[in-house]
Amino acid sequence: MYIKKILSLWGCILLGYGSVAQKTDFVGTKTLASAVERYNVLDKEEAVVNYISNAQSYEWLSQNIPLLDCPDSLLQEIYYFRWWALRKHLKQTPDGFIFTEFITKVNHAGKHNAISSALGHHIYETRWLRNQQYTDDYIRFWLYVDPKHNVQRFHAFSSWIDDAVYNRYLVNLDKNFLEKNLQTLVADYKKWEEERQLPNGMFYQFDVKDAMEESISGGRKDKNIRPTINSYMYANAKSLARMAELLGDANTQKIFTEKANFLRKAVEDTLWDDKAFFFKVKLEKTKAFSDAREAIGFIPWYFNLPEDKPNYAKQWSQLTDTLGFKAKWGITTAERRHPLFRTHGSGHGCEWDGPLWPYATTQTLKALSNLLNNYKHKGNMTPQVFYDELKKYAFSHQMNGKLYLGEYQDEKNGEWLKGDNPRSKFYNHSAYADLIISDLIGLKPREDQVLEISPLISSKQWAWFCLENISYHGKLITILWDETGKKYNKGKGLQVFADGKLIGKSKKLKKVRFNI
Repeated sequence: MYIKKILSLWGCILLGYGSVAQKTDFVGTKTLASAVERYNVLDKEEAVVNYISNAQSYEWLSQNIPLLDCPDSLLQEIYYFRWWALRKHLKQTPDGFIFTEFITKVNHAGKHNAISSALGHHIYETRWLRNQQYTDDYIRFWLYVDPKHNVQRFHAFSSWIDDAVYNRYLVNLDKNFLEKNLQTLVADYKKWEEERQLPNGMFYQFDVKDAMEESISGGRKDKNIRPTINSYMYANAKSLARMAELLGDANTQKIFTEKANFLRKAVEDTLWDDKAFFFKVKLEKTKAFSDAREAIGFIPWYFNLPEDKPNYAKQWSQLTDTLGFKAKWGITTAERRHPLFRTHGSGHGCEWDGPLWPYATTQTLKALSNLLNNYKHKGNMTPQVFYDELKKYAFSHQMNGKLYLGEYQDEKNGEWLKGDNPRSKFYNHSAYADLIISDLIGLKPREDQVLEISPLISSKQWAWFCLENISYHGKLITILWDETGKKYNKGKGLQVFADGKLIGKSKKLKKVRFNI
């Protein structure tokens, strides 16, 4: 078994680098090695060992993840911690590799302890690994293995799988994977229509099936029309249409373009409360809006769904309002002014009535990044707001002064409301590295051979940084910013390398595009 694992690790290396990709070595692995040593000491008991043990983690990480060097020690520390923690969830099974959500066995999981609720986050995060066999297998597990199981779990939770698969394609350009799986993804979309579509064409969902139970607006038996599943299905339809176009399937492209266009208008027409200036849940029983603003109202921007209108942008003022979603330890899941905020108990279930959830924080930060990058009307949002909330998110990864990632937290003091529950350790239910790579530093994956970087960080905040050896379009990309030229001794300004060769530079830290 040990020899088999070592051989597989070497397979990762060969698959990761390919035959031509060349690394740069501006950052090196010294910082990573030091970080892994600290994390391994914190996890001496290593209660659960899956595919890669703590002892093997440095080797695996050094061959799979982009390296980060930046002046913000907190963001950098959590960057490496999150990759180290995610590696603990990589599991080799007779059905291929999967990523688990809980580190220990839980009753509501399916085969191999797999849970689909954070599948979209997992795919967005792991698309940056050099060895993509892990994510290939994981997607195939949900599409082909789980449906054959006696107790199917894939549709136990809402999913933006098609959007995630397409956005992963933008990183690796693996059209063969799309060809093999498009019709299965199409069939899965139709299954969602059979299960959750209403006569008006929109989708309902129970809050528990959104992985957001005990919410103010929802209920475990309430068939409410929610911004979550309707935004997901819009994004899934849009992505299926784009994948079909890439593969020359005009009929499928037309069908799903029409579905996406319908859902976009339906979300705006049905779920926008123009009195509260917010996307809200429409209640099954009363046909009225919920009276609560909830973080799920930001999800439409995760998929660039809302039109670019100033009225919609007004919603974002709630993010920086302490009576809205702003709290000391992060972004709350419901507005703090609501009388039912934090009334569903503490630590006894999964309360989405206000506490901080990394799952929701990831969605809101990605949505904010899209607003800042893709919209003219941004309300009062700025890159500084994104940075401040990302810092809070990073800071929240602690318990009793030690690194920790759990389920959900008190917004005032950061207490993990499940305590140090064994199932909650290293909770793989959100993303973080993708927010650093694609949003803060701003590598924007594209279909063409143009490398686009749209940083949300400014030269006033960081005088230097390096994101090194990112696997992208079959090459290893390095993004280096050095305002004075004295940090890395490679010259002043922004420089971008592909397979070790300089492909573009800029005197300023700004949005740039270079041919790969």
